[in-house]
Amino acid sequence: MELFGTAGIRGDARARVTPALALSVGTAVGRDATTVVVGRDGRETGRALADALSAGLTSAGADVIRAGIVPTPALAFAAQGRHGAMLTASHNPPADNGIKLFDDGVEYDRDAERRIEERVATGPEPTRWEDWGDTRRVDVLDRYRDAIVAYAREHGASLDGLRVVVDCGSGVSALATPAVLTDLGAEVVALSAAVDGHFPARESKPTPETLTDCRRFLADHEGEPFDLGIAHDGDADRVVVLDSDGEVVHEDTVVAILAEQFVRSADASDPVVVTTPNASGRIDERARAAGGRVERVRLGALHEGIAAADEAGGDVVFAAEPWKHIHPGHGGWIDGVASAAVIARLVADRGLDALREPVTERPYRKVSVDCPDEAKATVMERLTATLPDAFPDAGIDTDHGLRLDLADGSWILVRPSGTEPYVRVYAESDAVDDLVADTVDEVERTVAAER
Repeated sequence: MELFGTAGIRGDARARVTPALALSVGTAVGRDATTVVVGRDGRETGRALADALSAGLTSAGADVIRAGIVPTPALAFAAQGRHGAMLTASHNPPADNGIKLFDDGVEYDRDAERRIEERVATGPEPTRWEDWGDTRRVDVLDRYRDAIVAYAREHGASLDGLRVVVDCGSGVSALATPAVLTDLGAEVVALSAAVDGHFPARESKPTPETLTDCRRFLADHEGEPFDLGIAHDGDADRVVVLDSDGEVVHEDTVVAILAEQFVRSADASDPVVVTTPNASGRIDERARAAGGRVERVRLGALHEGIAAADEAGGDVVFAAEPWKHIHPGHGGWIDGVASAAVIARLVADRGLDALREPVTERPYRKVSVDCPDEAKATVMERLTATLPDAFPDAGIDTDHGLRLDLADGSWILVRPSGTEPYVRVYAESDAVDDLVADTVDEVERTVAAER
């Protein structure tokens, strides 16, 4: 049984992530845990799933701390020194939900996920009735927000006078980011800041296409312009940055800016930035310019990359995949609220244009090709055999999908999505449109042959 994708368990709350599954997962997790903090985002199905998960945990002997509706990073923060479980489907549609598990603030690794899968498949051993756990409630938001304020003050400058628009998208970032930026001194306008699991304002996934209201507000606002826009997904682990004209700053440019900042400010002999195979070479360039280096790890496994780099003697100062960032100086979890605060402080110090100026923004594209989940393995096997023939001089890396590195510095990555029925094609090149078109054609032909 394969339950976990690249970001926990996700799916339709009526067909996949059901209360029955939540009960089974809770029972499986409870065998390892003494105490588990349980939180949820604003989705309508969250309460029932949290109740079922908590029942499984307590029946397995674990005590449960109910944190209520919180951002995922706030739940991870509260899970330091114990286990945690978050009911969220992040940027997925409102009918979906999911389960994301933490141990000491860090997402479960592959071994832990497989252990849970095996237990769910075989069924749990019953726990003696006198050993069942208890439940209590806790408010974690104040401590979480205070911790981010303290962390952000280590970087950049005061936000006094900085004008920021925060698009919460009806998600749980409304409970954190506006308050954090206000505490840091910014003048904040929050859009769609009422938590609503139907996501009536826009889709939960923040993209240039879904952020139309925020972009229009920034571009057309009368009076003094805003300095910065911030947008989040439904559970606030993702962050999107917009300029004063409402244009979305490329996600890899944001990572490059933060990578350079954390490498330069690090007191380390070997500062390392961990990122993923689909991330731009501009990140490597800025990390090297600041005296650091980059290590790559599969999507959804930044925590594994951090552990591997630390074990090899490096000092990981920042880790990120597009839109999602880990701040080791703050904690071991993905935290869009922390990124929003640090970015705002850097903008207050130098201005967004100055931060972007040294970043080489080569053309970059990402395309999703429809592919049924059951066909992904065969499609990738065939592409690994056939696609390199079109690029005979390319270097080949199959650690995290199929990556082809060309002699001129261009690269292509083809990988199956871990959460949606797609094969993703990524490319960075001065001739990116032609490169992507040729690759997508080959992927589509291969998928069609499997239908």
